[in-house]
Amino acid sequence: MKPPVRKQIGVIGAGNCSKETRSLAEAVGKEIATKGAVLLCGGLGGVMEAAACGAKQEGGTTIGILPGTCREDANPWIDIAITTGMGHARNSLIAQSSDALIAVSGEYGTLSEIALGLKMGKPVIVLDCKWEIEGIYRVKDPQKAVEFALEIIEGC
Repeated sequence: MKPPVRKQIGVIGAGNCSKETRSLAEAVGKEIATKGAVLLCGGLGGVMEAAACGAKQEGGTTIGILPGTCREDANPWIDIAITTGMGHARNSLIAQSSDALIAVSGEYGTLSEIALGLKMGKPVIVLDCKWEIEGIYRVKDPQKAVEFALEIIEGC
């Protein structure tokens, strides 16, 4: 019998972030790992690095879908680095490969990932988001974000 496929939760956010945002992202990563899901992100710095760091602290698996062609560009917490050579277009791969997306704050790249995720019918959960976007789910803390993402995924 084939083992069940592990859920993949995409964590999206800016490549540079404040200490507060970093703390939120790290907590999201920890929660993803403790729930047995795989963390998928853009593989670079800021929110992506903090979330991957949190996941690794809890023994989780991390995947980074990189914009460039060099695996060495991945942050040190990425287990599997996938190079795309696609620049920002790689955001569509992050959205498509994720069962759900959790946005932690973010800038315009994050906004594009939110839009792509919604267009693809993916659940998008946001923490500390400055945009009012129809279809997103707002939550206040990292634990609730991950729990909610998994509830929605398993309900599909």
